Amino acid sequence: MAPRHLKAIQQTGNDLVAAYDPHDSVGIIDSYFPEADFFTNFERFERHIFKQNTNDETRLDYITVCSPNYLHDTHIRLGLQNDCDVICEKPIVLTSKHLDYLETLENEMGNRVYTVMQLRYHPALMELKSKLSNASVSTDTQSSINSNKHASMHSNIQSNKQETHARTRHKVELKYITPRGKWYHTSWKGDVEKSGGICTNIGIHLFDLLLWLYGDVQSFEIKHSDENKAAGRLILKEADVEWFLSIDKNDLPEETVLNKKISYRSLISDGEQIEFSDGFTDLHTKVYQEILDGRGLGIKDARPSIELVEKLRM
Repeated sequence: MAPRHLKAIQQTGNDLVAAYDPHDSVGIIDSYFPEADFFTNFERFERHIFKQNTNDETRLDYITVCSPNYLHDTHIRLGLQNDCDVICEKPIVLTSKHLDYLETLENEMGNRVYTVMQLRYHPALMELKSKLSNASVSTDTQSSINSNKHASMHSNIQSNKQETHARTRHKVELKYITPRGKWYHTSWKGDVEKSGGICTNIGIHLFDLLLWLYGDVQSFEIKHSDENKAAGRLILKEADVEWFLSIDKNDLPEETVLNKKISYRSLISDGEQIEFSDGFTDLHTKVYQEILDGRGLGIKDARPSIELVEKLRM
């Protein structure tokens, strides 16, 4: 994930002052910020940040966190406690309890924690969001008009309302298949305690997308769950959703394999295929610009999807 953030920092006209990574084979930094100080020891990095922020001329504005999921909480607190706003990769943290702690610290320090939910900025998905919102407004308006009719028509009005709402309830199917090699289960990503499992590690931004598009969770059902894939059903405020997530290459559709594509993303809403495979990895700069312009997504925005995946893995 780090190269996407390096690119976003550069493209928004900002400067990377210092970086920390326990691995020292990160020459990619040379392509963006060769003058950045670099640390492989967290304590030395922490000390450097503190020193930077004791001088108004070197004071930092943001700390970006794109470390393993289970370290996000620690690294976010480093930023907040050093009077920095924080930009954190998804998921911000793994549990709602940790979200509560960070929200309290955020309020105490007067700084913000921003998250990266780049799918909300994908043109095709923004268009779908607008379409759904306009349809909802149209339905609400029609219901309001109906409710003002003569009382003698009350029973018919109620019937019409029910039919209208039935027509506007959406049927959705979401599939995301992104094959991973044997390394995956040996790494921290294969440890549920560290990554949150399949639903969190590869699904968090997709669940956020579904809740953003179709409203809060009413109920859910898990149909399958193992270390390689998960499937289930969500009943959302405005949609019934069937979802499937997998890191097993055998789940890739034949057409995807024949076209030599490495992953498969599919969102079907009311029978309409929404294409968002292209441009998926190029949205971090947009996320950064929104944050810099004061419109970034924060803890409140991230909470619904984090609470959902937390329940899915219980």
